[in-house]
Amino acid sequence: MAETPDVLWVPDPDHAGPMTAFAEWVHEHRGVDTSDYSALHAWSVADLDGFWSAAAEFLGVRFSTPPTAVLGSREMPGAEWFPGSTLNYAEHALESGPGREDDDVALIFAREDGLERTVTHAELRDAVGRARAGLVRAGVGRGDRVVALAPNSTETLVAFLAAASLGAIWSSCSPDFGARAVHDRFAQIEPTVLVAVDGYVYGGKRYDIRPTVTALQAQLPTLRQTVLVPYLDDTATLDATTPWAEFTAEAGPLEFEPVPFDHPLWVLYSSGTTGLPKGIVHGHGGIVIEHMKALRLHMELGPDERFFWFTTTGWMMWNLLIGGLLVGSTIVLFDGNPGYPDLGTLWKLAERHRVTYFGVSAPYIQSSLKAGLRPRDQFDLASLRAIGSTGAPLSVEGFRWVGDAVGEHIQICSVSGGTDVCAAFVGSAPTVPVWLGEISCAALGADVVAYDESGEELHDEVGELVLTKPTPSMPVMFWNDPDGTRLREAYFEEFPGVWRHGDWVRLTPRGSYVIYGRSDSTLNRGGVRMGTADFYAVVEGFEEIADSLVIDTTELGAKDEGALLCFLVLAAGVSIEDVEPRLRKVLRSELSPRHVPDRFVVVDAIPRTLNGKKCEVPVKKILAGVAPDKAVSRGALQNPDALGPFLALASGGS
Repeated sequence: MAETPDVLWVPDPDHAGPMTAFAEWVHEHRGVDTSDYSALHAWSVADLDGFWSAAAEFLGVRFSTPPTAVLGSREMPGAEWFPGSTLNYAEHALESGPGREDDDVALIFAREDGLERTVTHAELRDAVGRARAGLVRAGVGRGDRVVALAPNSTETLVAFLAAASLGAIWSSCSPDFGARAVHDRFAQIEPTVLVAVDGYVYGGKRYDIRPTVTALQAQLPTLRQTVLVPYLDDTATLDATTPWAEFTAEAGPLEFEPVPFDHPLWVLYSSGTTGLPKGIVHGHGGIVIEHMKALRLHMELGPDERFFWFTTTGWMMWNLLIGGLLVGSTIVLFDGNPGYPDLGTLWKLAERHRVTYFGVSAPYIQSSLKAGLRPRDQFDLASLRAIGSTGAPLSVEGFRWVGDAVGEHIQICSVSGGTDVCAAFVGSAPTVPVWLGEISCAALGADVVAYDESGEELHDEVGELVLTKPTPSMPVMFWNDPDGTRLREAYFEEFPGVWRHGDWVRLTPRGSYVIYGRSDSTLNRGGVRMGTADFYAVVEGFEEIADSLVIDTTELGAKDEGALLCFLVLAAGVSIEDVEPRLRKVLRSELSPRHVPDRFVVVDAIPRTLNGKKCEVPVKKILAGVAPDKAVSRGALQNPDALGPFLALASGGS
């Protein structure tokens, strides 16, 4: 389909890290050909029982009760992993081991206003024991729900680990979520305890959210106790709440309730663009083994490593970040605006705390590029060996920028997966090169292929991203979906027995992958498919354009194409006349004449979900005449007023 792209990073031929050690172990103990990553991956998807049993043994999964098999059933949905076994996530994160001895640093917390805290494993274990005792006094036990309206902070992590140790089920929202958005998530799971902060800091401003906490208390009748963390003000109080200091005043034993492999660990949520967000339930065992595989083998994290990813508690990357504890790494938690007071903030953090693995979103890298940053010239990043990128496809320019502006020695770890599995399907490996604009490989154990409309595999062509075999962290269930109907509809309806993820992907002859965006919002003009990511890479490469949204209004199955509309947020002082002629010319040359919009429309803002994703599909539905309340839940948007121009256009406005 295309020429082989430039190689930006090549693994050391003498590399001797955990991935290499695992390959050698598998060769010795399982007699498997592991001559290169391709061979190792091929075995990992051909022999699911063999691979996942080897991973569990090599990675040191602690079973309280051993499993009777690896896969009791391999049907999708409904795969049964490690039946008969019991274990506990918190035990893996907190028990002594390499990188987790008393004096080892468990976490470093930093807030945008300069507040910082370093916590050792001894301190973390003590804090979790105290929070656990508080939960026990509140009557929390196995299967009860503990929720948090809290930032990426020490107390949030402590509360989660305490809940997990009891076999309780965790769920969290970022404190910048509005009351309705939080209610739409938490009310579904009927929580027993709410942990909330008094407020948060963002962009140099302080926000008091106690009115939101009070509103939630009135709307969540199952709450037995609300615990207030004085995050902004040490003296903060609120009626009908228990202060965090009081809740954790009593030391308690650090014990771990053994639970079945698929016992719910946490509930994450779909983006909630239509209707109530779906509660996606993951199990203790699936997350333990999937995260240990990703963190230890693919990312080669372990003792003496410092792992950072910019995230909030409302994004699945928080769940992956805290998983650094599972492999004995020090996790670096940051709370605040990554662009305040400037885009150097996170790079300064990496310098100050000697971060080795630095994870951000693709838009953050794009912003750093557009701002002209050259971190290698401004900061001492000698400890940094890898940069992770997710949340959107990383542009070719973004790949080049990392190598040029951060360092040629940096491994660019572009990854893609989803909240649905709290993991990546495709990503990086320390023994696989990085090709310009491509995701290096499929993850071990993930059989990722591209399908055409009839379910036939495609090679070096764009198709639907599917998984033909189960993985352990696929959802145990959706909350309030007793017969599994909604789960099947979400992933298994189009290709029965095969997971359809909803992304366009191309598998290259190199075994690498290119993600083109969501398959339900992809631009298909004159039979030429184009991911929206390609479109945004061109449009948002213009300095005059701050943000954009492209919508193909063609109805599914229609004989005639609808209009292709491009909505633009312009930089200050720029008019559409200044930029449109050049934009049309560049789109024509860099994409195709078919992908030049019929019309450009200037708007003040692009509607985004609370997780920052552009609302492509909801806007498309609104423009197609779907009633607004059926197309999108306003509570799921970070900027509901941004819908105004689209509603006006749908109703016949200009």
